[in-house]
Amino acid sequence: MASRTSELVGHVDPAQRFDVDSLLRYAIANVDGFPQTPSQFSVSQFGHGQSNPTFLLEVHSGSLKKRYVMRKKPPGKLLESAHAVEREFQVLHALGTHTLVPVPKVYCLCTDPSVIGTPFYIMEYLEGRIYIEPMLPVRGVEPRQRSAIYRATAKALASLHSADVDAIGLRSYGKPTNYCKRQVERWAKQYLVSTGEGKSNRNPRMLELADWLRQHIPLEDSSGAAAGLVHGDFRIDNLVFHPTEDRVIGILDWELSTLGNQMCDVAYSCMHYIVDISLDKVEKNGGLELTGIPEGVPSLADYLADYCAAAESPIPRSEPAVQESGKSRPLTVPSRERENHGLPLTGSFMLPFLCSVGHLSMLEYIGNASGGERARNAGKKADVLIETAWAFIRRESVLSPHPPQESIAREHVQQLGKVSRDSLHSSGGKFVPNQKVQDLRNRLIKFMEDHIYPMENEFYKLAQSNMRWSIHPDEERLKELAKKEGLWNLWIPFDSAARVKQVISGQRRDGYIDKTFDELLGAGLSNLEYGYLCEVMGRSVWAPQVFNCGAPDTGNMEVLMRYGNAEQMRQWLVPLLEGNIRSGFAMTEPQVASSDATNIECSITSRYSNSRNMQGKTDFKAPKHRQQSMILVDINTPGVNVKRPLTVFGFDDAPHGHAEIAFENVRVPSKNILLGEGRGFEIAQGRLGPGRLHHCMRLIGAAERGMQMMVQRAMSRRAFEKLIAEHGSFISDVAKVGVCRIELESTRLLVLEAADQLDRLGNKNARGTIAMAKVAAPNMALKVLDMAMQVHGAAGVSGDTVLAHLWATSRTLRIADGPDEDNNVVEKVLLDMKIPMLERQLERRATEVQEVEEDTNMDQIYLDVVGGLKTLCLYGVGDMIPLFTQGVSIGASSSSKVEMERLSAEVEQMQQAQTQMHLR
Repeated sequence: MASRTSELVGHVDPAQRFDVDSLLRYAIANVDGFPQTPSQFSVSQFGHGQSNPTFLLEVHSGSLKKRYVMRKKPPGKLLESAHAVEREFQVLHALGTHTLVPVPKVYCLCTDPSVIGTPFYIMEYLEGRIYIEPMLPVRGVEPRQRSAIYRATAKALASLHSADVDAIGLRSYGKPTNYCKRQVERWAKQYLVSTGEGKSNRNPRMLELADWLRQHIPLEDSSGAAAGLVHGDFRIDNLVFHPTEDRVIGILDWELSTLGNQMCDVAYSCMHYIVDISLDKVEKNGGLELTGIPEGVPSLADYLADYCAAAESPIPRSEPAVQESGKSRPLTVPSRERENHGLPLTGSFMLPFLCSVGHLSMLEYIGNASGGERARNAGKKADVLIETAWAFIRRESVLSPHPPQESIAREHVQQLGKVSRDSLHSSGGKFVPNQKVQDLRNRLIKFMEDHIYPMENEFYKLAQSNMRWSIHPDEERLKELAKKEGLWNLWIPFDSAARVKQVISGQRRDGYIDKTFDELLGAGLSNLEYGYLCEVMGRSVWAPQVFNCGAPDTGNMEVLMRYGNAEQMRQWLVPLLEGNIRSGFAMTEPQVASSDATNIECSITSRYSNSRNMQGKTDFKAPKHRQQSMILVDINTPGVNVKRPLTVFGFDDAPHGHAEIAFENVRVPSKNILLGEGRGFEIAQGRLGPGRLHHCMRLIGAAERGMQMMVQRAMSRRAFEKLIAEHGSFISDVAKVGVCRIELESTRLLVLEAADQLDRLGNKNARGTIAMAKVAAPNMALKVLDMAMQVHGAAGVSGDTVLAHLWATSRTLRIADGPDEDNNVVEKVLLDMKIPMLERQLERRATEVQEVEEDTNMDQIYLDVVGGLKTLCLYGVGDMIPLFTQGVSIGASSSSKVEMERLSAEVEQMQQAQTQMHLR
């Protein structure tokens, strides 16, 4: 079983005692949130594996109880540079403040030895589980859980290695070059200092090991090509796991951290496969490869594959060692930075042996400084490690030349995870993203993998709790991180941003635009360019809002950017761009068919010169498409009544959600009306084009994730002693999987084509392709997700995976922003074919009207012309009004003329509205 964090404490070692009262006074004055009038304060000491003594601080104030952790240098004579708690504080503060690497929060650092005798720092207490033994106990840890724990370990290490040291202020934390060389010299020196005459016995084989390593320093060491943040002591017992979930919430013991070759961290985390380094097991030294790997614990190759998958690096494959001039050629692992070169695996794996021997010898040397039987056993263990290291050097290979099938399956899944990255036709073709978009996309994918996917369960838990209408604090943290990463408001088209700048700067004589405001206007992308990014966000229902790219906010911001005035932009647009407020769009009504926006019954009437009474249409007598208006309403305005939340397939989509809202005598200023009275239909049509495409783009991402999950499940899940992928029923469905992939790729191309047409031709002329994409994308996604759910079985339709929620969202989008029936693709395609013919026919009929003085069918001719004009104008095609007016004065019955004049006026108003919309 795992040990709870609180179970690892005991009485303070007499050799480590300090002035508790002085520590309390310091904490009250320097720790944010520390109780100012504590009624009780106690200190106990952690007993596991702490070279720097670590203590649990418990403070009570009435019914309030808080826990903190204090870590200090040991007293007594110390070796130079050892036990540097100041550096620990520095790296923890940087990671905790600027990244999502799981580390405890640090509160304060004290370098004044007069307080408790040595420097120390105080940090957050993490209640969780710590696994002391890397093989994980048979009792209490199921095989599936062991596998999950190891994957979480690999993921935590990859997360640590992903930290950008320049961005978080750790550029000078160490020298990135010659790390391995420095480590060899440092620990060889530590060994010499700690052993010899009057000290521990010195083993000459250790000096030979140091010489061997000097001759096998990795080639990248001098250049720092594979350098980054290094933990230095990364192993499973330095991790705190969540109390109930198999994920890491804290990486501890940063004493040896620096900048250097990160492969050494990976090697150190694999040490237990080769040798048991536990100080309390001096007689039993075999690693898991010798003693047997417990069920569920991955092999060394599989663990490395999990790390590589999380770090986006190719899976290592070893080749047999070759003797060259009496020296063994190092085995290699492909590098993420240079896939055609490699990191020397043998040398990297040897370095932790040398470090461990030097560290153990140092522990033995300082003996009473850190105290305990563990230190006295260090010398014996060091000799064992030296011989194990030499045995490891003599091995023919570090890894099997052919990784196990499970590793291959995972690598296949990892490559599948990059399908959309590779499917952008980088070798050529019409849709080739430029370097700017490709860089943004890679950063976005990395952000999703590092931060979004790991938090999905937490977001779902909040959404199912009684606090579901509140924002998860980590969501706000992720938003700030997204801003820093330059992944904020990516959806904003460059032309919309240009209008905002023009309107805002027009209010100033100097045309100045504040830089901070300018940065809120996105990356200046086109709809096509954003398509590549929006797809990635669609892989998680939670992602769009983290990047401020979620509906309905994007559509509402688009309305304000294209149709709002300067005052409306400042009051409503800027807070939305900043992510400080959310928005809704009140449109559908339960008592009418809301797919036809002209059916809306809500009314807006002017009662006061300076206010509006919000109840929908502003003029019921105006032509049908000039009756509606759009108006901005604060949800806290009196009369806005949220009657109930609505669910969609059982999901209320908290914390943003859907609701039934009643507007009863809602009074808002007249300045809140957008663009002017009667312009609502015009605004809505202008808003729908990009909005529909955003949904389509996200559906591509949802389908892509479903495809990945389906393949991963089939390649990893066993039933009746075979992988699901090996069962005949699945094999017979391989053709269906292939069809799903074909439909996914073809729909992606259709969506990109629609986005390209929207950029080049405008909303009006791209309507046919957008309509096709709007119908194709949700139907394709439903097919893919349905098959993925089938492969997952009961889990697929439960809330334990994202599939059910993605399916529900996809099905909803067959209705949202216009149902499939309103986007009748066949009708639009046929209309595009018929338009030239119809225009010629109308021109001929109008000519006939002018030439014929008396015609018994004259009324019908007029009505044919008007009907054709109305059809064309409804679809925004052609300008046939002059043709109509030329023939309107020719003889027909008075009643026909009246009808035609009424229809003509309506057609003219529709066309004027469309013209104004496109001018804007």
